[in-house]
Amino acid sequence: MSRIEELAANLAAVRERIAKACHAAGRAPDEITLVAVTKTFPASDVRLLAELGITDVAENRDQEAAAKAYDCRDLDLTWHFVGQLQTNKARSVVSYADVIHSVDRERLVNALSRAATDAGRSPRCLIQVSLDEAGTAEGGRGGVRPDGVLALAEALSAAEGLRLGGLMAVAPLGADPAPAFARLAEISDSLRAVYPEAKTVSAGMSGDLEHAIVSGATHVRIGTALLGGRRAIVR
Repeated sequence: MSRIEELAANLAAVRERIAKACHAAGRAPDEITLVAVTKTFPASDVRLLAELGITDVAENRDQEAAAKAYDCRDLDLTWHFVGQLQTNKARSVVSYADVIHSVDRERLVNALSRAATDAGRSPRCLIQVSLDEAGTAEGGRGGVRPDGVLALAEALSAAEGLRLGGLMAVAPLGADPAPAFARLAEISDSLRAVYPEAKTVSAGMSGDLEHAIVSGATHVRIGTALLGGRRAIVR
């Protein structure tokens, strides 16, 4: 089987899972944006996915993302940055990322705002929320505490060059994702009551996309189920 045939089969299986989850939730499949997480895979895979109709691609490391976005600059893609982001990488990430999923502190907002203003870009930014039981990023997967979301949203919505898009979260490791994503839906409702434009809910990966869709996810970030096990990049 060729690589494009492998990717096509995987994509069909993922889309079927999304369709079934949407049917169970009483939602339409076109409400869900499938974001292909291509970390550790080559730019050639991005090109094949584009041939198959994928328009949204995500990376979690700036060095890899910047190179891949440059290699694929002729394609009409929306680039998502989904990894933990250091302020000293803000300028680089803003140069290619259309959507930044991992905004979790005001200092980062300020760095992104300066970079976006200087570059003449306006990335859509998602606030990463910690869904760990303790409500803190310490020892977890990153993100702001739920009770800090509105304050960060205020800073983000006021920041020049940035657009508040909504929320992103990762289900806690080793826990049932259903209650975590249900909590995320509540936080999203509270956020949209103040900032109606913050409609994006980025949640769900290869192992838990169904739970995320039931709880209102608008974007699912799919890596392994789409591209297979992680591998070293071969250009």
